[in-house]
Amino acid sequence: MMQNLEFFTETPRIMSPDPFDVSSDLINELLRGMRLRGIEYRRIQAGPAFGLGFNAKPGHAYFHFIAVGAVTLRTEDGTLYELTAGNAVFISHGGAHQLLSSLDIPVQDIGSFDAASLGDSVCAVDARPDVGVTHSALLFSGCMEFELGSLHGLGRLMPDLMLIDAQGQRYPGLMPILASMEREVSCARIGFAGILARLADVVAAMIVRGWVECACGNASGLVAALRDPRLAKALLALHQQPGRDWTVTELAAQCNTSRSVFAQHFQTTIGTPPLRYATELRMRLASQWLTLERLPIETVAQRLGYNSQAAFSRAFKRVTGQPPGASRQLTRPASA
Repeated sequence: MMQNLEFFTETPRIMSPDPFDVSSDLINELLRGMRLRGIEYRRIQAGPAFGLGFNAKPGHAYFHFIAVGAVTLRTEDGTLYELTAGNAVFISHGGAHQLLSSLDIPVQDIGSFDAASLGDSVCAVDARPDVGVTHSALLFSGCMEFELGSLHGLGRLMPDLMLIDAQGQRYPGLMPILASMEREVSCARIGFAGILARLADVVAAMIVRGWVECACGNASGLVAALRDPRLAKALLALHQQPGRDWTVTELAAQCNTSRSVFAQHFQTTIGTPPLRYATELRMRLASQWLTLERLPIETVAQRLGYNSQAAFSRAFKRVTGQPPGASRQLTRPASA
């Protein structure tokens, strides 16, 4: 049940272009648009028997780190995962799940417990039946806004759940961070809450990066294009200059191939024509800038190369089904 993630160091830049260097540049460009922002973190002390429920949060991700004890994670479809001290789990689609000491324990929604604020967005939850009971499990949990931005269709391909074992040898870059999290959770030194929140953000981002670098579990579509030198250059150009009025001929020239061969290969590999991909990319970026960065509609239109706000609004509604003003007025969902 463990997701195998490989982490690669970036190849040093060289003067002559090669396909691996282009793919690395493309991955870097794609990941720049990812938004992962913690909105609520909890340091949870649990007694010998506990059942903690977490509601589904579309557009969010959950992160849990086990500092002390053992926990059974049960997903909405009933799948079970055994987690022990040093394990971390990233639930990328914000699916409903439970953390249990055993399967027969009644489940209580995590939001129903009293919480003591430890600082901005971090609180302490004591799930023990009596404060005099020594905790048998100590956890650090987070709920994060998760938007893949220009990664386009990769979100639906990402596994619902990714596990990391701090005792393993596969992820040396994560081990020191998880070890630091264990110390901060257990010792609760001055300022630990803010440090934990930042470490959790870093760990979650590294898990996502590792999945992308590992060819996204060999998923198809855009993932195949990341490793394809015939497409990577054109995709990199599109993502670096989304506001340019690209033609298929210009994109084919980026890959040193003919217009017809490029268009056919792009359609076959990614599943959509090049110019439609370019338009959908612009609108995905526009949605992000309007809802997350709260930019004015006029500014977004100019960034994406539209001559008028009206032209941008028509394109936005055609792709997303609603005018940009509706997205502009969206408020952030309530935290978990």
